[in-house]
Amino acid sequence: MLDIAFIREHPDLVKDVARRRKTAVDVDALLAVDSALRATRRRADDLRAEQNRLSKAVRDAGPDKEAREAAIAQGRVVSAELKQLEPDERDLEAKLRDLLLLTPNIPDASVPEGESEEDNVEIKRVGEPRQFDFEPLDHVTLLTNLGMLDLERAAKVGGTRSYILKGEAVFLELALMQFALHHVARKGFLPLDVPALAREYCFIGNSQFPRGREQTYALPDDDVFLVGTAEVSITGMHSGEMLREQDLPMKYVGYSPCYRREAGTYGKDTKGIMRVHQFYKVEQYIICRADHEESVRWHEELLRNAEEIVEALELPYRVLNLCVADLGDAKVKGYDIECWVPSEGRYRETHSDSYFHDYQARRADIRYRGEDGVVRYVHTLNNTALASTRAIIALVENHQQADGRIRIPEALRPWLGGQEYLGKAWR
Repeated sequence: MLDIAFIREHPDLVKDVARRRKTAVDVDALLAVDSALRATRRRADDLRAEQNRLSKAVRDAGPDKEAREAAIAQGRVVSAELKQLEPDERDLEAKLRDLLLLTPNIPDASVPEGESEEDNVEIKRVGEPRQFDFEPLDHVTLLTNLGMLDLERAAKVGGTRSYILKGEAVFLELALMQFALHHVARKGFLPLDVPALAREYCFIGNSQFPRGREQTYALPDDDVFLVGTAEVSITGMHSGEMLREQDLPMKYVGYSPCYRREAGTYGKDTKGIMRVHQFYKVEQYIICRADHEESVRWHEELLRNAEEIVEALELPYRVLNLCVADLGDAKVKGYDIECWVPSEGRYRETHSDSYFHDYQARRADIRYRGEDGVVRYVHTLNNTALASTRAIIALVENHQQADGRIRIPEALRPWLGGQEYLGKAWR
């Protein structure tokens, strides 16, 4: 959420950013509510001050009954007006917050302009797509042939976009998650296994609500929602806290199941496990000081951590600098890593790396007291370390063999008992 003082000072900039990000928010209406709220607060403060003055006048009246009764009578008038005003004040506060929650963040100057994901800018390409000397198969055919995937029975259990991993694929998924978790943890990130159930304020603080609510599974009887990333739970973990500058940066690597409704994606990626309702993910998360240069440094480091994982898995990939229209409301800047998928002959998103300045922290009320005594909102960043299903797709398709087996990258073998290939008969 942006500072209201910034919006007052730069209304045209905020309007322009909303236009470029294709975000529907009425900045003029927001400023009108803000003006009305400030006027209401001033009047309420004046009335409270008058109440205090009249209370003192009653106490100081002494034997002067007439003066006391006059002060009491005037106090009733003031109290009645204040009683009428306070609900208006609360209503305006709620309206202003609702509008602030819809107002997008200000992108960095290095974010490219653009109208859609087609305008994202490739900044790096690593590895060459493999040239097969046989006809490569897609991940569904590969895993099904090896007895590792059952989509038909999964649909019977959980409906469309569900899947059942079987046999060695189960160990592959666990190995990928452990490999990513350990790789990042060795860099000083604290591992977390966080709740997949979170209250609404966690999603608001993380900028997933109010927009994005339709992508989330709700459990209204329990007043919780299923998270689509550990980032939501970690943001909620520190919500409302006052941190110490000497404890920053806080570096976390969170593991969690993830749930997404995939609303609005009808007919898109319906085959296989590219776009599913449930998967597992290892997420990097950083809370740091309110300093732009520090945020930029961590943003690049998070990207490098993810690249190291992809390179260790021997996957060709590219890095994109997301254009302003594909950035979402909350991010100051974002990179995507896309891994090569042979069956599609193109790169597909596997990782997202973002920084937010204090946009999330203002919503979640996460602050720190600096060594100078000044209280500031923290900066937050996050980046995918590895998402299970998309990593499995890229790995099995890129490392498939002519005989149908899957070669295991050397870095992953310790997590799979040292075996070099997947594909033994497991029933």
